[in-house]
Amino acid sequence: MAANGNSRIVRGKCFVTKDNIDTDQIIPAEYLTLVPSKPDEYEKLGSYALIGLPEHLYPTRYIRDGEIKTEYPIVIGGENFGCGSSREHAPVAMGASGAKVVVAQSYARIFFRNCVATGELYPCETDERMCEELETGREVEVDMEKDVLTDLATGRTYPLKPLGEAGPVIDAGGIFEYARQQGMIKKAVA
Repeated sequence: MAANGNSRIVRGKCFVTKDNIDTDQIIPAEYLTLVPSKPDEYEKLGSYALIGLPEHLYPTRYIRDGEIKTEYPIVIGGENFGCGSSREHAPVAMGASGAKVVVAQSYARIFFRNCVATGELYPCETDERMCEELETGREVEVDMEKDVLTDLATGRTYPLKPLGEAGPVIDAGGIFEYARQQGMIKKAVA
């Protein structure tokens, strides 16, 4: 079990996207006034995760109407996931929604970095085109200790690239908490 309460093994339904999912699709600009450091606004931000996806391409909504959490802890993407603006609200919204991990072929550099810095989401990379193989609602298991995703319906496995040095930072809950744990930043005195 990771320090932030997340396990490096995540099991559940996956939500499948394609290539070039941008930060406007992850969290549209109109919701950026929400302040993630305020617990009620953090929850509200999560309820809007992936709301910008075009309905004609994604008829299944990531968050059901009237809900604030998703039933899909695992998001599958293609190339260039998280492209667009540098807003850290994108991985924060996904984490607030209940997402634990995104598995994609590649990430926009700033999105990947924001996942690590905020500790909200594990960004796993793969050379496999899983967005063409899996479908939304499929039960999968992402094992970041063994670097493999398993389709639980078929037993088929897909290799993942190791998280490397980013893993412990995400485990800690982000860069600031990691720095505190490592003694780089003094812990707040109560």
